[in-house]
Formats: sequence, C-alpha cells, structure tokens
Amino acid sequence: MAIATHKDPLDEGLRKIRVGLLGKGIAASRTPGMHMASARALGVPYQYDFLDPLEMTLPDKVDQILDQVEAQGYDGLNVTYPFKQAVIPHVDDLSKAARAVGAINTIVFRDGRRYGHNTDYWGFGTSLRLGLPDAVLTRVILLGAGGAGGAVAQALLDAGVGTLLVHDPEVAKAQELVAILQARFGAARAAVAEDVAMAREVDGIVNASPVGMTKLPGCPLPKTLLSARQWVADIVYFPPETELLAAARALGCAVLPGTGMALYQAVRAFELFSGRAPDLDEMKAVLLASD
Repeated sequence: MAIATHKDPLDEGLRKIRVGLLGKGIAASRTPGMHMASARALGVPYQYDFLDPLEMTLPDKVDQILDQVEAQGYDGLNVTYPFKQAVIPHVDDLSKAARAVGAINTIVFRDGRRYGHNTDYWGFGTSLRLGLPDAVLTRVILLGAGGAGGAVAQALLDAGVGTLLVHDPEVAKAQELVAILQARFGAARAAVAEDVAMAREVDGIVNASPVGMTKLPGCPLPKTLLSARQWVADIVYFPPETELLAAARALGCAVLPGTGMALYQAVRAFELFSGRAPDLDEMKAVLLASD
C-alpha cells in the first residue's frame, strides 16, 4: 500500500520538508494535521506521511525502516507506539530529555546523522508551567508508569516537585521507574505508591495512564479520593474533558487537560523539523476540532 500523505503545493522556491509519523494504529492521530496547518500558515512547503506497518508494507526491523526513510529524503519522524524505545540503538545522538526518559518520540535526520528527542517531556513541562503556574508541588502522585509516565515523571521533578509518588497496577513498573528517578534526582524525591489511596495525601494528581481515553473510558482512581484543595492533570487529550477532569472540576480543583501536552509536544517537534516556530493558533484549532 502507498504511503498515506498530507502535502501542500506551496512556493516551489522553498525546499519541501518531508516528515512522517511512525507507529501502529495511527490513522486517527491529529499530529499530521497540526503540522500541516502550521506549515500552511507559515507558507512552508511541508509533507507529512503516515508510516504504519499495519496499513502498508514496511521492513520488519525498525533499523531497516529508518534506513529506508532516511534514504528517501525524510527530514525526520515522529515516533509512537510501539517504537519509542526500539529506535534508541539506531540513532547517533540522544537529547538530554530522551536519555533521561529512555524513549524517543522525535527523530531528526541531518547531515548524515540521526538525532533522537523526547518532546513529550518538553510538552508536559510547558503545559504545566503555563497552565498551572501557581500549583503547589510539594507532594504529587503520578498514575501510570509506562512510556508516557516516564516523560511526565521527569518533567514533574524538573519542575520542582518535592516528592513524586508513582502508582501503577503493575507494581514492578512503578518500582522500575522510581529506581530511575531516584538515580537521577535522589532517593527522597521519588517513591512507589502501592496503594492508590495515597492520593488523599498529595497536592497534585497526574494521570499518565490510558484510562479515560475514548477507547478506555473510566477514571484511574476512585473519585472519593479527590478534594478541592488539589490540582489534577491528565495527559489523555481525546476526549479533552476526561471523567477524571470532570470530577475534579466539579469539586473546584484546578485542572490541566491533556490537550496542552499534545499541543506543546507538537510545537517542539515542528521546531526541530523546520527550524521555525509554528503557528500555535493553527495547531490548536486542529487539535481541538470536533470530528
């Protein structure tokens, strides 16, 4: 099957930037549309392809996929499930964030080298700073210790969280993430929360699990654990108002929707690919558009 493409016939005097999204089950992603809307507003020739091995023929091994797209002249890739960690051995340089998180979601091809970045880290950190500037960060609980949880955890501690409690239904995952965080930030900065009821004791709650997505509805913790004095953040952005955020808002909590992280990770990726600041309003309009 041919590569699914978003492209614009713009000023032929500018070199076209060609990028793609590498992942499985990505047809509903809004990332391509966000990039293309920004490129149109800036007058930048831009092509954004879907690269989904479930929908097209790609090499079996991820290193071969990277070799192929680089040879085809791609400027970079956004990378999502299940390739965020698999691509690490096949890049030449890792950004500080990608190295700390242990996952890549953006690869830039430049001058014969591959540069791995993690814009999820940057995206959540920026969203938190702008969306909850007065949040109390003394004690915070993170729900979910998967790939996204690792990026969010690093961003939270870099933002000044005093102690981060990590809860995951798979306790081993939480223990593994906490060990990584303690090695970088110190033993006192992170701990495993085996009982989600510890959420009662914190200043802030961050959901980095998939619970709350349209395909996985629900709330990642009992709503009775919420209180009005807390702030609550979610990285799920579809739907923008998750069950967790709706319950928190009803109590009077300050809330941070996942649309902020989704927007700012795309902003940073666009900058890395194009060398230009994107049109934020155009990106946001695509992200928030209803189908």
